[in-house]
Amino acid sequence: MVGGCEKVPVTPEKESKQQEQEPQQQGPQDPQDPQDPPQEDAFESAGQAVLNMGAGWNLGNTLDSNSGDLENMWIEAWTSRTPKDYETAWGQPEATRALIHMFKEAGFGAIRVPVTWYPHMGTITLHNQNQWDPSTWSGTEVDPAWMARVKEVMDYVIDEGMYCILNVHHDTGAGSTAWLIASVDGFDAAKTRYQALWEQIANQFKDYGPKLLFESYNEMLDPYDSWCFASFATPDRYDSAVATSAYNGINSYAKLFAETIRATGGNNAYRNLIVNTYGACSGDGTWSPHLSEPLTQMALPEEPGHIAIQVHSYWDATQFNSQKADIDRLFTNLDTHIIKRLGVPVIIGEWGGSTAEDQLNVRFASYFSQKAKAAGIAAFWWMGLSDGQDRSIPGWTMPKTKDAILQPYLD
Repeated sequence: MVGGCEKVPVTPEKESKQQEQEPQQQGPQDPQDPQDPPQEDAFESAGQAVLNMGAGWNLGNTLDSNSGDLENMWIEAWTSRTPKDYETAWGQPEATRALIHMFKEAGFGAIRVPVTWYPHMGTITLHNQNQWDPSTWSGTEVDPAWMARVKEVMDYVIDEGMYCILNVHHDTGAGSTAWLIASVDGFDAAKTRYQALWEQIANQFKDYGPKLLFESYNEMLDPYDSWCFASFATPDRYDSAVATSAYNGINSYAKLFAETIRATGGNNAYRNLIVNTYGACSGDGTWSPHLSEPLTQMALPEEPGHIAIQVHSYWDATQFNSQKADIDRLFTNLDTHIIKRLGVPVIIGEWGGSTAEDQLNVRFASYFSQKAKAAGIAAFWWMGLSDGQDRSIPGWTMPKTKDAILQPYLD
């Protein structure tokens, strides 16, 4: 969102056909011996984890790729629906160990791995060749081949000793295929499938150690697809009944998520979990009194200790001079409404100012990264630092921006 409210479009790059040699690594370092009982003192608190993450990056447009349109389910209609078909559908090459190693060597401490799950759950049956009626969606089992690929990519991160955030991504949002809707009715309709999904994910990774974090959902919107705050897209730009239902829905999803993970036992009893505000909205801005509601209406799903709150924050780097005070206010609001009010840390799971590799973006990225580090907030840049064909080398698409993001953590 620009200025915390409008989404910056990300244009998928053309798919790279280059292949690369991957360095040989040992098996995953983070999973503990399943025979060892989990110990809470072996897991740092969410606050400690956020401080230790350092600079983060999103492996975007990869495992989150999906058709996203009920009227044109093009991946399902025109491919074999293999994990590779989905992973490369939005123009990125398959993720590699060498790519993640490059980020580790540069100084990044954490990778967020967005994953869209709905195409890989149960059975999707098309009609009229490329259309899908979700009322015909049956079953909740995740495709084992998809789960295996998610695990493989996640292990690239864990093997490097980095923090890995695994989430439920474009199952939310403004796409017509989104099935997680922020409302009381939406929660009631989706809760059985949502719980079944997280039970499978949690059981798959229950023996992994503290470097793995689970994120509940990405940018969940009300039935009107309102950004900025709940009910903004209604005819009157605010509807208290719609807004109340949306915030109650978000809090219900968050609570079910936490309860489901904890019930699977193992290391999940103490795993650090992340829940997002409505729409992952950051609460920034002064043009409406309702802008702060995604922060002020967020409730904790469990007691502080192993829980963090996530927001997203997009800006226009070319307007840095006029937006600098707004950026300052963003961090003040996060401190007031989340860190101090709820007693939990904050993660900015997505941020950015431009896809251009120029001095304006470097200046913005440097300032925002400094502010995040000073505030004790872990921030994850969205995608472009290594993008498209550069990921196959691997190499940097935005080396100057990358350096600006990292500099506060290297000083």
